[in-house]
Formats: sequence, structure tokens, C-alpha cells
Amino acid sequence: MLRRPLAGLAAAALGRAPPDGMSGPRPVVLSGPSGAGKSTLLKRLLQEHSGIFGFSVSRLSARYHKEPEAWRGEWQREVMQGDIAAGDFIEHAEFSGNLYGTSKAAVQAVQAMNRICVLDVDLQGVRNIKATDLRPIYISVQPPSLHVLEQRLRQRNTETEESLAKRLAAARADMESSKEPGLFDVVIINDSLDQAYAELKEALSEEIKKAQRTGA
Repeated sequence: MLRRPLAGLAAAALGRAPPDGMSGPRPVVLSGPSGAGKSTLLKRLLQEHSGIFGFSVSRLSARYHKEPEAWRGEWQREVMQGDIAAGDFIEHAEFSGNLYGTSKAAVQAVQAMNRICVLDVDLQGVRNIKATDLRPIYISVQPPSLHVLEQRLRQRNTETEESLAKRLAAARADMESSKEPGLFDVVIINDSLDQAYAELKEALSEEIKKAQRTGA
């Protein structure tokens, strides 16, 4: 299975300095359809590199607020809308009447600990982050085929035929978008877990070294 080559990634993607206010190891934006293997790869990465990575809450519901117990209902929504308008969110979206997003503060908190912040977002989130000055490493994890993905999802025994059809439709669009030039720095085709993991580590090697040096 051909994969997008990593040659030139260190110079083109990994060489860019973090923007002002976003010091520390560069964040990682990880995207891909459900069943592609993102969680499995991340779990393996965390086991091998304990204390190197941190996670940003990538979706904040309408219950988002600045102070505990301070906001409820529509007030919460208005506060989040105000913070979005003020540019305090890296990416945001609305689903079923609720607002979701990734705040700059959440990413900065992870970077302040000299850890690599991992943002697990969908394609809309990827495109939103592209419009910011965050400058993360963009990685897409994809299945080798839609057929293989369907088999993986069926083996979970958690999907109805209706939900499976929706996931596969979304995955088809995701797989096509992953081929868009410039959208991702690396596209990993997870048909072999060991090979996919080796590619993920290679893509993150410079940031892992940076985190290890600053955390020493």
C-alpha cells in the first residue's frame, strides 16, 4: 500500500516555529474516520512515551464556562459565543444546538508542561485550525479501504445498520479529503499496525525529542 512519503516533512512541516503565545512542542492534529485505528496508535504511543503527550479537550459543550458553577443554559452559550468572537477558540462547530470547540487556553496549558498536545478532531476541525496561527503537525489515519473499515466496525458489534451506513458515508468523504494536497502533513494508511505506528513515530520524532530535552 502506497503511503504519502515523509521525505521533506521535517523541513516543510516540522521546521516551522510555533507562533507567539504557543511555545513548547508543536501540537499534533490527528484526524481520520472511526475504525481507522487512531485510538490504538495513540495508546501505543502513550505507553512507549509516558509523560510526553497531553490531550486538549477538543469539544466543549454548551456547559463551557470560565468559572465553576458560574454559568448555565443560554448564559453558557453566550459566554462561549463571546469567547469565540474574541478569538479564544482554535476551532469550533455547532451540532444539535450545542457548541463545540478547542480553546487556545487548553492547548497552551498542555504546552506549558512541555508536552505535545494532541487534538483529535474531525475534518471540519482540521479546516478551522488551518485558518489559525497554531501551526500543528497534521496527521490523518486512514483505513486501507472502505471494505476493511466496514469489517472493523462490524466486529465491534456497537453499530446498527443505520449508524453503520452513516459512519461509512462519513468515512468515504474523509478518505477522499485526505488526498487533498496540503491538508495533511502525513497520511498514514493503517493496514499494518506496526508499520502505521512506525510512520506515526517518525512524523513526531523531532517533537518527541524536543519534549524530552525540555522535560529533562
